[in-house]
Amino acid sequence: MLLAANPLIQVTPGLMIWTIVCFLITLFVLKRFAFGPVQKGIDDRRERIRQSIEEADRAREEARRLLEEHRQLIASAQTDAEQILSEARRVAESNERRMREELETDRQRRIEETRKQIEAETRRALEQIRVEVVELSLAAATKVTRKSLDDADHRRLIEEAVGELDFSVLERNE
Repeated sequence: MLLAANPLIQVTPGLMIWTIVCFLITLFVLKRFAFGPVQKGIDDRRERIRQSIEEADRAREEARRLLEEHRQLIASAQTDAEQILSEARRVAESNERRMREELETDRQRRIEETRKQIEAETRRALEQIRVEVVELSLAAATKVTRKSLDDADHRRLIEEAVGELDFSVLERNE
C-alpha cells in the first residue's frame, strides 16, 4: 500500500467537491470573460481573412481584365501599325507610278520637241541648199552665156534649175 500513502492518489470527497466547484467557477469566469473575447478575436480574424481572400480574388480578376485589355490594345496597335505600313506602301507605290508617268510624259515631250527641231533644221538646211543651188546656177549660167541676164531671165533660169533638181531624196532622209 505504498500507493495509498500518496495524498494525490487518495480519494477525498470534500476535496473533490471543492475541486469541481472551483473548476465550474473557473469555467464560468473563463466562459464569460475570456472565451467570448477570444472567440470574438478569432471570428474577427476569420472575417478579415475572408475579406482579404475576397479582395485578392477581386484584384486577381481585375488583373486578368487589365491583362486582357492590354493584350487587346497591343493587338489593336499591331493592326494599326500594319494598316499604316500598308497605307504607306500604297502611297509610295502610287507616288512611284505617278513619277514614272510624269517622267515618261516629259521624255515623250522632249522627244517630240527634238523631232520638231530636227525637222525645222532640215527644212532650213534644204532651203539654204536650194538658195545656194540657185546662186550657183546663176553664176554658171552667167559664165556660160557671158552676158548679164535681166530679172525675167533670172527667174526663168532659176525655175528651170530648181525644177530639174530632185530634193525628194533629201526630204526622205528626214
